[in-house]
Amino acid sequence: MKTILSNQTIDILENVDITLKGHTVTVKSLRGTLQRNFNHINIEHSLLRKKKRLQVDKWCENRKQLAVIHTNCSPVQNMIKAITLDFCYQVRSVYAHFLINVVIQQNVSLVEMRKFVGEMYICRFQMRSGVVCSVSQVQENELILDRHNIEFVSNSASLIQRVTIVKNKDIRKNLDGIYF
Repeated sequence: MKTILSNQTIDILENVDITLKGHTVTVKSLRGTLQRNFNHINIEHSLLRKKKRLQVDKWCENRKQLAVIHTNCSPVQNMIKAITLDFCYQVRSVYAHFLINVVIQQNVSLVEMRKFVGEMYICRFQMRSGVVCSVSQVQENELILDRHNIEFVSNSASLIQRVTIVKNKDIRKNLDGIYF
């Protein structure tokens, strides 16, 4: 049985401004702007009560397809939260035999890893746009990734971890790598 109308509302903070243009949601604040396109989802966005609430509507769908409403509201809530706060990931390098050297270059956007499991080649990986990488002053062998967009920060952290997977060895014994 199809539900005629289902909706969910999101409260907008005072210092955050949201603009809608088609399926594109733009969140602005003093700290910056975030933009996300929802063209792939058939839903309606509307602003209520003098731009203090965002309402997401879905018409004439069954129960399984109505779950898209919450799937759409979660990234918008993350954007509102991220524009007021920063997301921060802390990754640590763990080694048993060979020291892992991590060097940050090019305005904190390029990370170089040297001597991973005793190998001589240098692994270089670029952080996603806007992600700032820094070395922790408190903890040794720790990198701190932070910025507004949670998707870019988590993607950069997983990129670092993916490069440091030990291949052709028993992973139960060789636990060297960078983990978050």
